[in-house]
Amino acid sequence: MSEYASKDAAAALDRMQRLSSTVRDGARWYVWYQLVYGCASAVLVLSIGLLERPYGVAIGSGLWCAAIAGLSVYAARQRVARRGFGRRHGFMIALWGLLYGAVLAPGTMWFPGNLAWWVPGALVVALPGLIGAYLEARR
Repeated sequence: MSEYASKDAAAALDRMQRLSSTVRDGARWYVWYQLVYGCASAVLVLSIGLLERPYGVAIGSGLWCAAIAGLSVYAARQRVARRGFGRRHGFMIALWGLLYGAVLAPGTMWFPGNLAWWVPGALVVALPGLIGAYLEARR
């Protein structure tokens, strides 16, 4: 009887290891998602801040919509997400929104076209995606 139990336990452990590696390998997509999200948000901020109105807003918004649409399709096609994905993703988006507003509101009022404001601001807005990608790659 113990022979069958040990075989069942070994088979269960083997299956658990295969599933774990499948999830680990299948969840790498989120690293690329966050990298593209961070870079696209930096391009959005730079175009809004440095190009003349209304062209900067139109170009930035168009590129942003294309990037988000592409990322949404990409994410929907993925089979696996790690445990806690929704919480981490929600935190990244919320932090991005706060930073985006903190850079965009004063920048459009007081620093239009000022490289000293918009370049660091674009980097700050890209940080949630870039740091999130780094942290996800380490998992």
